[in-house]
Amino acid sequence: MTDEGKTVWQSLLWYKRLNAATEEQRNDYEIDDEGIHWYALDEDISFESFEYDDPEPQGISRVFLTHPELNASAVARRIGISQSLMAQYINGMKKPSKERENLILNEVKEIGRELVAM
Repeated sequence: MTDEGKTVWQSLLWYKRLNAATEEQRNDYEIDDEGIHWYALDEDISFESFEYDDPEPQGISRVFLTHPELNASAVARRIGISQSLMAQYINGMKKPSKERENLILNEVKEIGRELVAM
């Protein structure tokens, strides 16, 4: 809770190591002026990041973060976009246009259809 009484939060989906950690590991943190640190997990969350627009992953970010078995680089190659751009979409650093997001999601669905057909 902020000094103004506002409750802020973030999804653990953004933090793979923290998401996979045990409750004991999650409880082993330190707070300083910059943020929260889990030294044993090598994970940090800055206080600034609590001000981001999307605390919960949406769209393709959510798809790839909840399904780590999907190879984002391979999907990017299949649709002809840069692997680094795909990573930025997934990590929420950039937002794809609606058309680009649909292209990516349709490719993931196509991969699913190919797998079911086997």
